[in-house]
Amino acid sequence: MIPILIAYYVAVNFILWGMMKHDKQQARRHGRRIPEKQLLTLGMIGGAIGGIAGMRMYRHKTKHAAFKLGYPAMALVHLYLLSKVLLS
Repeated sequence: MIPILIAYYVAVNFILWGMMKHDKQQARRHGRRIPEKQLLTLGMIGGAIGGIAGMRMYRHKTKHAAFKLGYPAMALVHLYLLSKVLLS
């Protein structure tokens, strides 16, 4: 079960990182954007660290409080929960 859990977290973080990159590219091109609700939902289900990485690498969504404060808070919750599962 633990390898599946780790694979899940790696996948969802990589996906959100890629979505942040894509959304930034679309913002520059005035193209079709990814709704903020989807980006935040992916962060809530485990992708917050990928979201933070995407924010910093692409300077995207850095002024929005929901992202600037929400992703780090989500990441702390997920790291706490993972530590409980992995250390028990």
